[in-house]
Amino acid sequence: MNTDIENLFKDKVIGHPAGLFVLFFTEMWERFSFYGMRILLIYFLTAPILSDNPGWEWPREHALSLIGTYASLLYLTPIVGGWIADKITGYRIAVVIGCLIMTLGHAAMALENTMSFYLGLALLVIGTGFFKPNITSIISEMYKGKESKKDGAYTIFYMGVNAGAFFGMLLCGYLGETYGWSYGFGLAGIFMLLGMLQFWLAGSLFGSIGAKPSKVHEVELSQNINEESPQEHATEINENEKLNPFTLFDKILIVLSSVGGLLYLFNDPLEKIRDINMLPFNVGGLSGSNVVVLTALALFLVLLVTRIARYMPIVRDKIIAVSIFGLFTVFFFAFFEQSLGSMALFAGDYTDRTLEGSAGTIFSIIDTLLTTIPLFIITWVLWLLAKKTFSRIGLSNIILAIAFLGLWILVIYRLYVKLSADVTEVEASWFAILNSFFIITMAPFFSKWWESKYNPSAAMKYGIGLILLGLGFAILSYGASDIPSGAKTASVSMIFLILAYVLHTMGELCISPVGLSYLSKLVPARMIGFMFGVWYLAIAVGQKAAGTMGGMIDKISEQYSLGTFFLIFTLIPIVVGLLSIFLNPLLKKLMHGVR
Repeated sequence: MNTDIENLFKDKVIGHPAGLFVLFFTEMWERFSFYGMRILLIYFLTAPILSDNPGWEWPREHALSLIGTYASLLYLTPIVGGWIADKITGYRIAVVIGCLIMTLGHAAMALENTMSFYLGLALLVIGTGFFKPNITSIISEMYKGKESKKDGAYTIFYMGVNAGAFFGMLLCGYLGETYGWSYGFGLAGIFMLLGMLQFWLAGSLFGSIGAKPSKVHEVELSQNINEESPQEHATEINENEKLNPFTLFDKILIVLSSVGGLLYLFNDPLEKIRDINMLPFNVGGLSGSNVVVLTALALFLVLLVTRIARYMPIVRDKIIAVSIFGLFTVFFFAFFEQSLGSMALFAGDYTDRTLEGSAGTIFSIIDTLLTTIPLFIITWVLWLLAKKTFSRIGLSNIILAIAFLGLWILVIYRLYVKLSADVTEVEASWFAILNSFFIITMAPFFSKWWESKYNPSAAMKYGIGLILLGLGFAILSYGASDIPSGAKTASVSMIFLILAYVLHTMGELCISPVGLSYLSKLVPARMIGFMFGVWYLAIAVGQKAAGTMGGMIDKISEQYSLGTFFLIFTLIPIVVGLLSIFLNPLLKKLMHGVR
């Protein structure tokens, strides 16, 4: 295995192995497809049937209920997909399987009939399960013994994530809104297929890294553990003083809470959209769905508390700290994920997106620079990769070049159409690209802050992130304050939405990359798998909560106003953020010196 790692590090691009950039482009095309489809989902489901670009005209609550369940499942299937790759397929084959299933999912959605639409969503959920956990596992395996370079590798990799999201939402959004939804869904599938071929054809570059697990591999892993420094080994033994195997009671709780959670996830959209109720009972005024989900959460809390109680004091404290951060993560995602829900609806129905005269010209210049500069940089990276690897993986490079040629043609065509129009009409989906753009531009500053002596503690980062999130909604609440109750359309200045995205991205940079980093520092090695599962579960709960709360947009804006709807989204994150700051001394104590 070590010789494969050494071979991989021989061909370097920007100081990292060429293989990292194969993964970078694979992830970029997968995120292109995922976000390109995801931004269209809310517009397609809620667009009027009788319009130039007919959709399904669902009520917003129904659309967001389905989107919430879909987004939630995307964080649950990777728990299974990671296990299958570990035990059976190996990481690389799992990534190819995931890409192939997702390509079929996008193709099914492009057909735009009911049956193929639901089949498409199901395939995307399954494909993501195979793809998401395993592509990062390949990076982890590539950098074994070269830990000092790992942070830089992940930074480059996440730039791929954001570049893909940026161009996916820009181009699938443009085609979907301008020419028809199936063009947007179809484009996502085409680039997913090219991304898969590029990765599959570059397999020889990786040697046995990410290959099928074998007995030899397991022996090498145990040797690697034995070669750890004595200090690390001592810590591990210290933590192992009291092993905590899963009891029968634990396993029963896991099964019951999982079944309850899944029942709720499927029953909620079925009940709202199709009037099919799998849980037709009421308890004390609570519907069957709510009873089941609250019971599942209660059982999961019992599982967590009883397991934590059985650990040694220091390990117990650290896991309590991780669990509290997990709870804050649920709140963060429940509000942050409004960007593809209620904020997308605000962009589509309540924002003035028509620009004339000098305002239109300024926008066109910004839009041109925003789309071409990142594309030039990524094309340059592709050129560097091809120069290093063409003799070994030429066909993979050619597929990648074809994908980029397609990307350039679409970007230039879109800009040409925009520049030759008398009036500039900004697509509703355009606003969603701002998050990716601001991440790429602001991440280096936040990274410098975290490395300086002014680096705040984990609880302070969560607090700052949640407060910034609330302030973003405060701007939207102010912008929407003149919209009358029950109004379905309005023309608010787009500056409110842009400023909200700036603050939300700053909040995300305080929380999103930090959470997993603390998880890996605080949790004992033997428990990482279980706690990563819990972490994904926290995000899944947040995603479903985002759909459920965003779905209240019509009820609240009819009864009160749209300004009030966003005011609720302002106050809750700020209160939770202040709670995190208040708990800072306690959390520091529980973390036992981990920074």
